[in-house]
Amino acid sequence: MSLRIVVAVKYVPDATGDRHFADDLTTDRDAVDGLLSELDEYAVEQALQIAEAADDAEITVLTVGPADAKDALRKALSMGADKAVHVEDDALHGTDVMGTSLVLAKAIEHAGFDLVVTGMASTDGTAGVVPALLAERLGIPQVTLLSEVAVSGGKVTGRRDGDAASEQVEASLPALVSVTDQSGEARYPSFKGIMAAKKKPVEALDLSDLGIDAADVGLAGAWTAVQEAAARPARSAGTIVKDEGEGGKQLAAFLAEHKFI
Repeated sequence: MSLRIVVAVKYVPDATGDRHFADDLTTDRDAVDGLLSELDEYAVEQALQIAEAADDAEITVLTVGPADAKDALRKALSMGADKAVHVEDDALHGTDVMGTSLVLAKAIEHAGFDLVVTGMASTDGTAGVVPALLAERLGIPQVTLLSEVAVSGGKVTGRRDGDAASEQVEASLPALVSVTDQSGEARYPSFKGIMAAKKKPVEALDLSDLGIDAADVGLAGAWTAVQEAAARPARSAGTIVKDEGEGGKQLAAFLAEHKFI
């Protein structure tokens, strides 16, 4: 029986762009280019490696987002995933982690799965709680923050590295894993992979397809909200020390004043 792997990915604003809030205090995603979250590329890579080691496996990449989020799916498909699911609905605007985990869980159940793979966090919200919320909604064990992962004998195993020690952890399938940015560099899509991705199926779903009430998602259904936001103050000019024989003393005094030494 084929190992069914679902990788949850996110389309995020480019971190190098000028990111800011919109008038409703949600992230303005139209003002900056978007891309597949870098941390999710590690999840796609680990899913590909698991599939390559299995006798038979199929990888579905799943995202929840606006029309442009298809770009994130195409990137994952060009890396080697087999098919994609895109949940798009205007009512999703402003959805927080609670609503996102609900939609992802319903979409994953719709796709069918043995193993769910995610990144450790998104590069925009950086909350890092969706994997745990998702596992709870799906009613499956979670093995999170892995720097090494493998599947064999109906179990997923991996290594979790901490500040003082590393743990070997495992769970019986079906299960969810999240992987860190130490799990291995993601591969670059080949030209062949990019061309093949254009022909791979992308299933489009909305809230009605998943049986989700619009009141449970979006800004109205969010458990959290931004109350106020202000632009970061411009950086002030630094102190310039002219070395006329006393530069070293002035530098030492400056460092001592600011408790650097």
